[in-house]
Amino acid sequence: MRVLLVEDDAVLGDALRRTLTRAGYTTRLVGSGGECLAVLDEAEPDVVLLDMGLPDRDGLGVCREIRGRSRVPILAITGRGDVDARVQGLRSGADDYLVKPVSTDELLARIEAVLRRSTGAAVAADVHVGDVTVHLDRRVVTAAGAEIAVTRKEFDLLAALARREGAVVERAELLEQVWGTTDASAARTLEAHVASLRSKLGAREVVSTVRGVGYRLAR
Repeated sequence: MRVLLVEDDAVLGDALRRTLTRAGYTTRLVGSGGECLAVLDEAEPDVVLLDMGLPDRDGLGVCREIRGRSRVPILAITGRGDVDARVQGLRSGADDYLVKPVSTDELLARIEAVLRRSTGAAVAADVHVGDVTVHLDRRVVTAAGAEIAVTRKEFDLLAALARREGAVVERAELLEQVWGTTDASAARTLEAHVASLRSKLGAREVVSTVRGVGYRLAR
């Protein structure tokens, strides 16, 4: 899946690009509305993440121009959370709206949702490991059909692994994605959450340790 990310804040844009890349999206970052419109056809994105506060053009106008040329899903990102701003964005062609500051988990969930609505497939809402299911859209974990009580961070950890189903995710990536830090001293927090998840899931092997690297969902 290809994402066209339109964000004029270089620091935020780079952070979002790295988050999306780690989640498995091919991401192209541009810094203005004009550049977005110039590369739209060439980039052939599956979804556009559009900052509505652009330096060169009104975000609503950019949204309308994208919609006039393409049916690509548009996820608008704004610093304004009032109802009028959201209504204007949706009426200009946006499929969904996110208000800054944007959490990684919500961003990925909203992208998955707009992709499901637009393609009818592509992004799995549920990831299965044996009789354990991680319901990404509902933020629920079940085992043999029964819900398992997990904390918010425990779910975020499972979701980060589920989105990279079968692939090894390095400890540093998990720390940045789930806890927003790259500090190695937080590794014990990660290990504690993995241990807690394993305890709650009983004898089921769901999270596998890849020694010296990180974790992955068991196959």
